[in-house]
Amino acid sequence: MEEQTAQNFCNGYNILVFRAGTMRIVPRMTLDLYTALFTFALVTVITPGPNNLMLMASGANFGFRRTVPHMLGIGLGFPGMVFLVGIGVMQLFDLWPASYVILKALSVIYLLYLAWKIANAAPPAEARTEGHPLTFLQSAAFQWVNPKAWSMALSAITLYATSRDLGAVIWVAGTYVLVSTISTTSWTVLGQQLRRFLRSEWRLRLFNWIMAILLVATLVPVLMPPA
Repeated sequence: MEEQTAQNFCNGYNILVFRAGTMRIVPRMTLDLYTALFTFALVTVITPGPNNLMLMASGANFGFRRTVPHMLGIGLGFPGMVFLVGIGVMQLFDLWPASYVILKALSVIYLLYLAWKIANAAPPAEARTEGHPLTFLQSAAFQWVNPKAWSMALSAITLYATSRDLGAVIWVAGTYVLVSTISTTSWTVLGQQLRRFLRSEWRLRLFNWIMAILLVATLVPVLMPPA
């Protein structure tokens, strides 16, 4: 029988969804469920990954104010990606399997390019005139080739928007807007505070090389063949 939605209605803490003569129960966003979602989202965004490593490096090299567009690109770009994944953008990739290989290749190439830029960043005095932190559009677009971002988006939608209904997807994406504000600010401030320790040029260059190596290391899970 062709699948169709006959009726949606609220019943206590759940939504009953009738599809093609069958019924399934979709949890509503209760306080307990949202607390779990918030905790999951905060832990996933605040732990080290490509975005946070780049923010810390940018904060150390360019300061907080010049890193704000980069922060906003992550804070709005990633939730936007979560939303699109939630409403079915993955189905487009399924229609063209080769797109997964292309996406992986773009991810590797762009992360290596960013690692090279971080490793060769100019000292703060020169960076004020020569260096350029990521723009809003660059950091927002980066989410689509960020392996950790894909993993987080798919996990969050699978766990907390199982039904794929618009309301649940918006809850998940909106939560990531909130926790991304905490994460991006924290990592940028951390990088900015490290500038006191990185006053000498050799220390800053060592820091940038370490950040670049750690950024490249985030590619290991992507390149390793599945067990």
